[in-house]
Amino acid sequence: MEKVYFKDREGINLCGMISNPTLDKTKPIIILCHGFASSKDSRTWKGLEEILNKNNVSTFRFDFLGHGESEGNFEDITVSKSIEEVLSAISFIKKEGYNKIGLIGGSFGGLASIVAASRSNDLFALALKSPVSIFGETMDYGKWREIKKEAKENGHTFYINSKGEKLRLNYPFFEDAEKVNGYKFAKKIKIPTLIVHGDIDRAVKIEQSKKTAELIQNCRLEIIKGADHSYTAFEHFEKMLSLISQFIIKNL
Repeated sequence: MEKVYFKDREGINLCGMISNPTLDKTKPIIILCHGFASSKDSRTWKGLEEILNKNNVSTFRFDFLGHGESEGNFEDITVSKSIEEVLSAISFIKKEGYNKIGLIGGSFGGLASIVAASRSNDLFALALKSPVSIFGETMDYGKWREIKKEAKENGHTFYINSKGEKLRLNYPFFEDAEKVNGYKFAKKIKIPTLIVHGDIDRAVKIEQSKKTAELIQNCRLEIIKGADHSYTAFEHFEKMLSLISQFIIKNL
């Protein structure tokens, strides 16, 4: 396993981990894109890394701006910046000598991956875990407008992450998020795609994934009954990992 740094299009250093079990760069590598206020080291990405590596598939998990070990401030993140960072990760991996590249994105990273996949000709497969398709629909729209209004009045709001930490989030995030409509980009994706979503997800409504799956030309939607956004139950988490890893392996 190798820790690496690469620059996004604004020159910010992003941190990633390349895990190549065979040391053969002609074999496939999968880029793993984490969710909002998470990191490359969360259990999903380490879990997928382990399964894929056991099947001789390399992985590259990285941190978005202001997350994990990457530079920048969390408060400055936007959807558009994250899309560019996924594209920068693809370019970096190509420069490292890999040419068969897959992409997996979760939640916030799922939206960035949808747009990046629609703009890239370098991918052979796309898998999405409970992806956001459009931010204004992730929650009750009235609640979204309320939070956006607070952020506009104060210049920022605060986001509470899974550890209970209070993270500042600047208003431009909301302005930018409303400009990125994942449905529009989903129509342009031609590569084999899998979406996995829990049917009791309260963070990202399953209706988003149902619509996105219909828009992508070659897409399969797997609904895990009883699963929440974090796949809290062990059996739901394991099923999610299995569905995504087997999809990637099948499409090698």
